[in-house]
Amino acid sequence: MLVLVAPGQGAQTPGFLTPWLELPGAADRVAAWSDAIGLDLAHYGTKADADEIRDTAVAQPLLVAAGLLSAAALGDIAPGAVAGHSVGEITAARFAGVLDDTAALTLVRKRGLAMAEAAAITETGMSALLGGDPEVSVAHLEKLGLTPANVNGAGQIVAAGTLEQLAALNEDKPEGVRKIVPLKVAGAFHTHHMAPAVDKLAEAARELSPADPEVPYVSNKDGRTVATGDEVVARLVGQVANPVRWDLCMETFKELGVTALLEVCPGGTLTGLAKRALPGVKTLALKTPDDLDAARELFAEQA
Repeated sequence: MLVLVAPGQGAQTPGFLTPWLELPGAADRVAAWSDAIGLDLAHYGTKADADEIRDTAVAQPLLVAAGLLSAAALGDIAPGAVAGHSVGEITAARFAGVLDDTAALTLVRKRGLAMAEAAAITETGMSALLGGDPEVSVAHLEKLGLTPANVNGAGQIVAAGTLEQLAALNEDKPEGVRKIVPLKVAGAFHTHHMAPAVDKLAEAARELSPADPEVPYVSNKDGRTVATGDEVVARLVGQVANPVRWDLCMETFKELGVTALLEVCPGGTLTGLAKRALPGVKTLALKTPDDLDAARELFAEQA
């Protein structure tokens, strides 16, 4: 059984969309998406620098577009389950048939704009903690006023809060933490700092007509599978200000009997976590079109 997963913000790098646009029909598809949401995805995915694509309002639709484009390049595929990390949940909702391409990209464009606006209120950010005991780290973060915004499993927790709080964390690491890595994001996502964005996203969600998932959709709110499209959308709205529990998603993958995990473009982050937390599960990240043949083989093998 293969689970198809989509990464979250921070996975983007300058020029990462360039080779994908060389595939037949890809440039036309991206141009149509760009027109639909009022954002030049091809420009940002090929020519923009790291600071430009760090902008939340740009990064989020760019990531969803890349995920959809890379999955479409695989052809007719049938994953056993789908999931996404943070904004990747919108990509996963498309994979599950809950939203179509246009609805997914329209929603993520509004999400990115709303979160960018919320992030501008206070200077905030996120940093990954590598190593250490999760319970010890979470207690330490809360003592510093930080939120464990992503509990990713495999010994990784992401802290979120003000820049002053993150600076204090750098000076006072939790016991056992080897390293603290600032993330390429523009705010404290999945915390109370994003509360203003929730209302705007809820308003945008009322315009959607979601279908029920066609395959098991694993929610990163609590790692549970979600049966209805309405519930998927409700969770997409709420997760903007709620922590991401990717550790619980991986526990559910185990319960579902997942034997392989494929991460869509720009892949690497979630496969890295799976290699450490899901021993024995085959993993593959779609980084460039050169990975497509191996991905198709993996699907065929798992089928």
